[in-house]
Amino acid sequence: MVKVGVVVGSTRKDSFSERLAKALVSVLPEGYEAEYIKIDQLPMYNQDMDADSPQEYIDFREKVGSVDALIFVTPEHNRSIPAPLKNAIDIASRPYGENKWAGKPSLIASQSPGAISGFGANHHLRQVLTFVDVPVVQQPEVYITNTPELFGENGEFLKEGTEDFLKAAVDAFEDLVKRNQ
Repeated sequence: MVKVGVVVGSTRKDSFSERLAKALVSVLPEGYEAEYIKIDQLPMYNQDMDADSPQEYIDFREKVGSVDALIFVTPEHNRSIPAPLKNAIDIASRPYGENKWAGKPSLIASQSPGAISGFGANHHLRQVLTFVDVPVVQQPEVYITNTPELFGENGEFLKEGTEDFLKAAVDAFEDLVKRNQ
């Protein structure tokens, strides 16, 4: 069983990113189990707290450390990733030498209700994950536009072809996971 941590960059209730995450989880292959890793209750990272970390940091680091692979789904905020997502990455990559993200194969999906599809956020997240030693699916790149037209509230597919595209991305993710086992 491959345990996949799903990190949703939006902390908004019923977000479009959460809908996309549910759609991706729905096409995971047999033998894969998804666990959502919440980021909305994490205090802002402060290196002064590395020596005496708050319980939220400890629990979050343990959860990230317990998964085999990761799916990141994010909106775009000002051509970058949302602050809570960057904060979560910082927390689990610290203290120095105890990076919980390292070596975990991942898939990045960005989305937008508009036409840009989170392109900037997707590439910024790739840059950050590269630094914390996370191998990322390179092809296909997952940029989703017009999210409200593609997914229902529970991640169900509303438009033909969307499921096939996400399945191809998850197939590439499965290949990356196998190469990194």
